[in-house]
Amino acid sequence: MQHRNWKKTLQRAISDPHELLSKLNIEDVSLISNQANGDFPLRIPPGYLNRIKKDNPQDPLLKQVLPSVEEEHDKTGFTRDPLNENNTQVSPGLLYKYQGRVLLVLTGACPIHCRYCFRRHFPYSDSTPSGENLEKVINFLQKETSVTEIILSGGDPLSVSDERLSKLVSQLAEIPHLKRLRIHTRYPVVVPERINDELLGWLTATRLQTVIVLHVNHANELDQSVRQAMNKLRNNNIPLFNQSVLLKGVNDSVHALVELSETLFSYGITPYYLHLLDPVAGASHFEVDETSAKLLMCEVQKQLPGYLVPRLIREDVDTPHKTIISFQEFGS
Repeated sequence: MQHRNWKKTLQRAISDPHELLSKLNIEDVSLISNQANGDFPLRIPPGYLNRIKKDNPQDPLLKQVLPSVEEEHDKTGFTRDPLNENNTQVSPGLLYKYQGRVLLVLTGACPIHCRYCFRRHFPYSDSTPSGENLEKVINFLQKETSVTEIILSGGDPLSVSDERLSKLVSQLAEIPHLKRLRIHTRYPVVVPERINDELLGWLTATRLQTVIVLHVNHANELDQSVRQAMNKLRNNNIPLFNQSVLLKGVNDSVHALVELSETLFSYGITPYYLHLLDPVAGASHFEVDETSAKLLMCEVQKQLPGYLVPRLIREDVDTPHKTIISFQEFGS
């Protein structure tokens, strides 16, 4: 029963921008870009829709999902593959950029389409592992003994059925040098029903140490249904971390960032990273420059205990690690 609930929820996701604005009592359809929607279609599940404030075209959750005319503006340096991921694939879907860990792009499917997504142009049809490609992934991991952690990503890896995920994780657990399984997902936030008994079964059965990294950008994304999902994960001793993206018009204020960290922690989630925007084509209107980001974080740091201050980072092409951005000089 449970495993059908989340799939039924996805079937009710809205894909028509005009329907979305109508449900939110917003009459200004000039906000919509048909071009952007054709390039990267709207997708928003009903639970997330219910958290968007009506009558407000500037709502920070709406801005994250509405195909906007601002996406039509080109900006130098914003590309379809901002992290050069196509050149880091050692096998279809398997990205090997950082020492000791690999990232497996399991699927292009996602419960919600975020307009700033750095993989919005990713060639999923050519780069998702199944059949022979999955065998290649397993063979590579068996031979690459320096890899101790595997990251499941997408799209959203929890779009894959529990049956397939259970089988995959069992195969991974048979590789002796793998220690950790990290899952990057939006599901517990946008479709909390996804955290069901079947999922918890394979998550807790593996010998691999499991970590879940969530993606929340604004405190309004969190409600009681999300809290219940987090409690299920926490009750099974699964560490929860959050990575946010600093987005103009969404969370680029001291108040929004402080409230986000405080709310995350009250849900049992550790604020971990605050990313500068990856320069993906179609998302330049979300960009917050690095100097502004440093000034923001300096003020955030004054209002929060250290364990609630996320690391400000950016990801640079051809750099074998995340770049942590220091903002201490702004505090003097």
